[in-house]
Amino acid sequence: MIRSGNISNSKSGTPRTNTRLFVPAGLGTGTSQLKRDLNMNHKLKLLASAGGFAVAMLGANPAFAAGTAAGSTVTNIATVNYAVGGVSQGAVTSNSAVFTVDRKINLTVAEVGNVTTDVAPGATAQVTTFTVTNTSNATLDFGLSATQPVGGTAAHGGTDNFDMTGVQVFLDVNGNGTYEAATDTATFIDELAADGVRTVFIVANVPAGQANLSVAEVNLIAQARESGTAGTQGAVSTETAGANTAGVDTVFADTAGTAAGDVARDGRHSDDDDYTVRAALLTAAKTSTILWDPFNGNTNPKYIPGAVVEYCIAVTNAAGGALATGVSVGDPLPKVQPANTIQAVDYYATASAAATNG
Repeated sequence: MIRSGNISNSKSGTPRTNTRLFVPAGLGTGTSQLKRDLNMNHKLKLLASAGGFAVAMLGANPAFAAGTAAGSTVTNIATVNYAVGGVSQGAVTSNSAVFTVDRKINLTVAEVGNVTTDVAPGATAQVTTFTVTNTSNATLDFGLSATQPVGGTAAHGGTDNFDMTGVQVFLDVNGNGTYEAATDTATFIDELAADGVRTVFIVANVPAGQANLSVAEVNLIAQARESGTAGTQGAVSTETAGANTAGVDTVFADTAGTAAGDVARDGRHSDDDDYTVRAALLTAAKTSTILWDPFNGNTNPKYIPGAVVEYCIAVTNAAGGALATGVSVGDPLPKVQPANTIQAVDYYATASAAATNG
């Protein structure tokens, strides 16, 4: 890209052109891949009483870069072409302007599936799944933790009204997207390269006796940490205070997350998910019916000794209850009653069935 024009001998002093450079994606050391706008800041000395000038920037047309690796060195050289009396003169080359790309720390935590996790009362090792993406321009470790809010609207509707127990956070070590207790034992993300993505599980237990449609919200929080030693969780990353330095500075670029206290530009990010209890709503009702007695037979029988009595037990799962399986009903009857009461001479066997909703 070249700017050209005439320079006259005037009292204005030194004319200038201004160039703003943007660090492109994937840029390393060199003079290529530089972007400029019309606001340049290179001074040109008066070279003659009259003449033309041109400023050439060595470069191409790069993309705006969020991913240029931290620590990369960017070098730029300007070239000035000009003429005196219509005769082109030798180009003037500037010194090399060099800067080091700083570290931008950013990350994204996202729930997987966008649906609640249905659980049964008393269930253990229930799993919600998230991804953690390193959108920084450097390799980082990430600490992992889980929180549970108190009340409020849950991730997928409803109101948070109970807490899970035994809450733990584990990394998907083999990357298959399924929690495996014997394999997924790591509790932090180690040496995650820029643009890398890992799956993380929150694993927790449901309190026994929890009511149907109860909701527990959970938040996964990822915290940027220093990389460098494989297998060891690094120290919490900190932002560089004050003016830019000659070295690699750190800037937090994360947005606010869902967890309480997770504000923008704090080196953390979070997202929420929830567990919804699906309990069966079983009720049992027992009735008895006289069928026969030794004197009246089947006509208006009475509950007298020797009579035949039928017991009926009705089990109902109310609408909205979870499917109840393996339902069995037992009703042992005594064969001998105290004197002057009804004695059960015969009684029928119990039955087993699955209880469905409604």
